[in-house]
Amino acid sequence: MVEHLEAINHREAILFVEDLIANKKPLSEWNIKNIHALILKEIDNTNAGKYRSENVVISGAKHIPPKHYEIGDLMQKLMVEYQNEWKAFHPVVRAALTHGEFVKIHPFIDGNGRTSRLLLNFELLKNGYPPIIIKNEERPKYYDVLDLAHTTMNYEPFIELVSKLEIESEKLWLSVLD
Repeated sequence: MVEHLEAINHREAILFVEDLIANKKPLSEWNIKNIHALILKEIDNTNAGKYRSENVVISGAKHIPPKHYEIGDLMQKLMVEYQNEWKAFHPVVRAALTHGEFVKIHPFIDGNGRTSRLLLNFELLKNGYPPIIIKNEERPKYYDVLDLAHTTMNYEPFIELVSKLEIESEKLWLSVLD
């Protein structure tokens, strides 16, 4: 049943993201919480759309997420960076940074990965790029370069991976048009 709800919820969250883009709505903490609430709807209503109130560790990662009481300030800082400092960056770089820094904060008790991938694709779609999919065979590399970025602030390998996946996505979309 949970897998069924996850699929339905993911579809609803995608539609919400598409609606944000169509209506030229900016990324905000409110919208991030709404995306997360849709992802966990009827799976974990207690935590859906709410920042975590306990500390967590990420299995298999060297990075340790910040303390739960730091999340509000870190999310505000993320929004300021996204809206100001990262504005001049290429959309693929901005998408990768938004995704990476969001996951680094790990603001929710569950659903951070799904939410972050929707944020990444929000940024890509908003700027006219097709969405990317991180395939199962890419997952180990994805986790490795993401953990490297979180522990060293070296985002170059993660941005390269996102760029490679974007090129693959564009090729796929173009092949459909042929």
